[in-house]
Amino acid sequence: MSQFSEQTTPFASRRSGSFELTAQEQATIFAAREILSRHINRNPVLTSWQAVIDYCAIAVRGEVERFHVLYLDRKNRLISDERLGVGTVDHVPVYPREVVRRALDLNASALILVHNHPSGDPEPSEADIAMTKEVQKACDVLGLALHDHIIVGAGREVSLRSRGDI
Repeated sequence: MSQFSEQTTPFASRRSGSFELTAQEQATIFAAREILSRHINRNPVLTSWQAVIDYCAIAVRGEVERFHVLYLDRKNRLISDERLGVGTVDHVPVYPREVVRRALDLNASALILVHNHPSGDPEPSEADIAMTKEVQKACDVLGLALHDHIIVGAGREVSLRSRGDI
């Protein structure tokens, strides 16, 4: 028997696709989010699509679904990153009314929807697409621009705009 059995290998559970984060890993992720948040607050223009994707990949990744909205001004400067919902491993409730109400509260001109799929597969569900279309309708009525809906998976992100779903 090998000296590195399944029971003694620290990364054994990670190879199977599911794992719990250690306290140290959770603290590292929290610190990274804080650093990124400070950077965005000092440099509030999301200057490239890659900058948006990088921000989203760090900001919403997790073991349960989290739904964020990036509210932007007319020059696409980040006004606020609002976490509007936390759900379960495969669902987070989203209320289009709350998404646009908060945009009006912040005097935002545009927004980007972002959520994660803890399963790691960022392909949108029919429910994701339907909810995005509902938010799009509400934005259209109020003169808000819905730039995109980004779904974050394990090492890959999907843009509903680039897929043609918006």
